[in-house]
Amino acid sequence: MKSKIALKTCWTLAAGLLLSVAASAQTAASFPSKPVRIVVGFPAGGPLDQHARLLSDRLQAVLGQPVVMDYKAGAGGTVGAQDVMKAPADGHTLMLANTGVMVINPALYSRLPYATLKDFTPIARTAMQPLALLVNPSVPAKNLQEFMAYAKSRPGQVNFGSAGNGGISHLVPEMFKTATGLFMVHIPYRGSAPAFTDLMGGQVQFMAESIPQAAAYHKQGKVRALAVTSKERNPALPDVPTVIESGIKGFEVVGFYGFLAPAGTPKDVVAKLSDAFGQVMQSPDVKSRMVSQGADPAFLGADDFAKFLAAEMPRWADAVKKSGAKLD
Repeated sequence: MKSKIALKTCWTLAAGLLLSVAASAQTAASFPSKPVRIVVGFPAGGPLDQHARLLSDRLQAVLGQPVVMDYKAGAGGTVGAQDVMKAPADGHTLMLANTGVMVINPALYSRLPYATLKDFTPIARTAMQPLALLVNPSVPAKNLQEFMAYAKSRPGQVNFGSAGNGGISHLVPEMFKTATGLFMVHIPYRGSAPAFTDLMGGQVQFMAESIPQAAAYHKQGKVRALAVTSKERNPALPDVPTVIESGIKGFEVVGFYGFLAPAGTPKDVVAKLSDAFGQVMQSPDVKSRMVSQGADPAFLGADDFAKFLAAEMPRWADAVKKSGAKLD
């Protein structure tokens, strides 16, 4: 009798498993069944929007459904993140997020309404964004080692500007300070433009800035690029060494872009989306245009992107803690 019950239980479990597998396969096969919405938590026309638009045309060709942009700006990307977090977990709503939204905000805001690894499913990392370490041309330093010697001999007298407290242009110099033991004073601005203006004017001596703007003004002689924060040299600044080349072992700090879906999105749908982004990222035209936008093509599939985020979060949290930045 017991064996019959056990056998019946096994058959029931097996049948349930087969139905679940069949349902999952059917979900993936029919996906997407309607337009895919990409939420950008910042205003139209910015770097994230440019990145999303670059990929969306190719993505809809691969998926066979329209890809539409939806701008939910506010609170440093938090408004957009909340929108995606609450959306149906069916793969038809995605978030394009940057370093701030994914790994800095969770450390910066004590009452953030989302947790990146809990409330979202990573789909694909698509780009990395290195920065350049810049000085005003009047600073008597032609390379990073000379700048370090200059700043070390003037503790607390060298200022660095940023686009605001807790942003990547604030935290990268903080990481540089930690790695080198330098004492520099942070001057936060309301945005990158006024900070860069004061760097060129000499009101601040040092800054970390995205490659496109840094390269343009470096070539005009308005600022001097001493190093780039990526592992390898950047094509836009081929003669500028990396921080690692300059003698700071292991210093690789870059921003990144990635797509995420709501938590609970079916694995087969996640795999289909991740594969679609992988196909788009193989296009030489997409890669070339991405570089022109100041981003390095750097695809990671869903599983590897999840591992990447898990490793990056404590690193940026440590930088936020050491900087003393808090925004609530």
